Amino acid sequence: MVRVHVLVEGETEETFVEKALVPYFAQYETYLYPRRLGKPQHKHGICGYLLAQRDILTTLKQETQAFCTTMFDYYRMPFNWPKREEAKRKPFAEKGVMVENAILADISGQLGVGFNRSRFIPYVQMHEFEALLFSDPGMLAQGLDLTDDSEVQRIRNQFDSPEEINDGEQTAPSKRIVGLNAEYDKVADGVLISQKIGLTTMRAQCPHFNGWIEKLEALTGR
Repeated sequence: MVRVHVLVEGETEETFVEKALVPYFAQYETYLYPRRLGKPQHKHGICGYLLAQRDILTTLKQETQAFCTTMFDYYRMPFNWPKREEAKRKPFAEKGVMVENAILADISGQLGVGFNRSRFIPYVQMHEFEALLFSDPGMLAQGLDLTDDSEVQRIRNQFDSPEEINDGEQTAPSKRIVGLNAEYDKVADGVLISQKIGLTTMRAQCPHFNGWIEKLEALTGR
């Protein structure tokens, strides 16, 4: 049996882990425990790095036989996160990896030479949770009560992967979805749509996300 603490930035990610990832990994005796960063009243957006660092370190110290991973959005991640400012000038494929590697290096350095680096698996979602929903334009359009999927498909066709839908103030994945349906609710609608799309489709369309899932699968030797 493998225990994995999943630190997330908000209610949407927490619910997604609970509804989509927990059941999937439980069948392989890998048990995920999602928890939001900071105090319970912290609900809106990614925090500064020092708060995240504190929670990551506390989690790794408290249960030394368990693993810890993260699900933090690249979108609006403050520039005081390791390598976040440098990452904005890198090609898309290097952005998330650069930040993840820098977080791992920092946490490992904080815990010292005796720390088993394999216990910490940082993951940065490109660019935010809603990017995963563009993996299936038809299902996303249906979930948004659109008459057809033409506009969703048009957005999707502009990018090689849903994960590349960018981090502009009005063009981030969630902003585009709200533009299609102003009543979109990140938690209720977003997670339900993701469940209908399914992990298989999201993994096939989103290579960085798939890489994270593969790392978690490898904890039990799948």
